[in-house]
Amino acid sequence: MRVLLIEDDHVLGAAIRDHVASAGHGVDWMKRLDEARLALDAVGYELVLLDLNLPDGRGLDLLRRLRAAGNGVPVIIVTAQDQVAVRIEGLNSGADDYLVKPFDLSEMSARVVAVARRYAGNPNPATVIGDVSIDLARKAAKVGGESLTLTAREWAVLERLLRNRGALVSKRDLEDSLYAFGAEVESNAVEVYVSRLRKKLGRDFIQTSRGLGYQIAP
Repeated sequence: MRVLLIEDDHVLGAAIRDHVASAGHGVDWMKRLDEARLALDAVGYELVLLDLNLPDGRGLDLLRRLRAAGNGVPVIIVTAQDQVAVRIEGLNSGADDYLVKPFDLSEMSARVVAVARRYAGNPNPATVIGDVSIDLARKAAKVGGESLTLTAREWAVLERLLRNRGALVSKRDLEDSLYAFGAEVESNAVEVYVSRLRKKLGRDFIQTSRGLGYQIAP
């Protein structure tokens, strides 16, 4: 999943970025609204973590512009403002969730997964395909009842494919899930992770359409 973090606090921002990245997601961290707007124009993000008070304006103004333009990217507000009126304003402006600082990073991760799951049209985090069972929320996978160990990057690729189950996901889209701006992308990284997943989940679990992308059958 590609995540945009908009936060001007250097300590908290670094902690959030590192925590989300540790789950295998690509995270772009912007500290100003003007930077965030450019990033949103360039990348199709799957989730935005949005502070309300930025050096060059209010996060809510950015959120309202996104929704007015028809951009439905999931947005979770992260702010120190805990007044009920501000929470209501944020949710009415189009936010999907609201976290008050300070918050536990594990709780944030759980909310990120829950919001992303709702947008994927599947409120149930568990998926069963043949003898493979996968729980994205708990990062648990089994084949024939035997538990598997997947790396963070393998989970990121698997999650992107499952959210688009039945549809082709291009190599570029999978790379976007894994890497933030400026990260060095190895040319065969996606192929490596798909190969590893096939070895663990089954050779036919992920299908390849040469030159087009990858998919998990519906």
